[in-house]
Amino acid sequence: MRHALAYFLLLFTGISCIAQTPTERMLDSLQTALDQLESKKRSIEERIHDYKLDQIRDDLRSWGLPTENYIEHSAMFLSYNEEHEQANWVAHIILPDIVTGSVSRTNDFRLDPKIETGSAEEADYFLKYLQMDSSYVYDGYGYDRGHLAPSADFRWSEQALSESYYYSNMSPQRPGFNRYSWAELEGAIRSYVYTHSGTSLYVVSGPLLDEELPKVERSVNGLSLPEEYFKIVVDLERDRGIGFIMPNRQVDAPIETFALSIREVENRTKLDFSSALPKERQDKIESQRDIVRWLNLPDSEAEPLSPTELPKGHFNTVQAKIHMGKNRRVTVCGRVVSMRKSKSGNIWLNMDKTFPNHIFSAYIPKEFILSFTSDPMEEWLQKDMCIEGKVQDFDKTPTVRIERSSQVKRYNP
Repeated sequence: MRHALAYFLLLFTGISCIAQTPTERMLDSLQTALDQLESKKRSIEERIHDYKLDQIRDDLRSWGLPTENYIEHSAMFLSYNEEHEQANWVAHIILPDIVTGSVSRTNDFRLDPKIETGSAEEADYFLKYLQMDSSYVYDGYGYDRGHLAPSADFRWSEQALSESYYYSNMSPQRPGFNRYSWAELEGAIRSYVYTHSGTSLYVVSGPLLDEELPKVERSVNGLSLPEEYFKIVVDLERDRGIGFIMPNRQVDAPIETFALSIREVENRTKLDFSSALPKERQDKIESQRDIVRWLNLPDSEAEPLSPTELPKGHFNTVQAKIHMGKNRRVTVCGRVVSMRKSKSGNIWLNMDKTFPNHIFSAYIPKEFILSFTSDPMEEWLQKDMCIEGKVQDFDKTPTVRIERSSQVKRYNP
């Protein structure tokens, strides 16, 4: 009986195969061919990905790293400082692939296996305790694990993005700095890639380290707490370069306030960037400080108003400097040539001259913006306005803090 049943099943299967129509056979054949093509496509994409990583490493070496001793990862190089338990610098390249890349944050923070002495670790930033319900209670030390090479710069590669979570790429950053000021700078640099199709950028970031820095309290490895961070960016296609040094705290000033030439950053950090480039080209790139091109700032400007045409008690943007730090309220008039909202939510404006040639600034702290019945960024831009208030010294620029709409009026000669 068993033999008969087996024979029947074999016969039925054979009949089913024989009964397959020509159309069905063609569909099966096409599906098989498609599966083979998909497999071949994935194989080619993996090879392209690996070649891109190889090219990044070759390009970084050809560009010239800041120091001779460094550690190579798939898409970033770094120099590790054992005394401070963080990198002296991290170098990477932002590819135009970030425009279409879709890899998400992995948050797989972990030790860097290439640091022979052992990198910083989780317990340098916080402690966590497992509860009975399998959840964790976190005891933080007050600092973020701030990326030096941001993970978003690698969102075209799962491998490279994951490696950006090595603790060797982390530095203790105050939350207001990491989540606002530093993040705003990182975003502005990526925006440059979006607005300059096909462009790659060479980037080096790091803390300013010295033996006087305090240690993070309760850090198990003696993690130093930097007071400042630097970042330099180079567009080799256009021979452009820019640098930044920012304090490790939340700041209200626009990020362009902290812009420097790369040469100035070199003087502060004692590092040599673009060292493999010819001297003449290196000097050209490192001497620039063209903020407008890098941060897409408006370039329209206006001549300061004539002092003789202003009402009594009103001053133009040039005269504003006379009243800086005098602790008395005056009214400054001029054309609002640029306005922007900072990452921390404050609205900043420049009158008559745009950054970095600005001669007068004003800002509305975010907590006062809702007191305005209309949107200042729509109502004031490219208008002649008068601003009343005390003129402060903000990084050597006359600046007025605006808290009420009554401080600002249209100038009608």
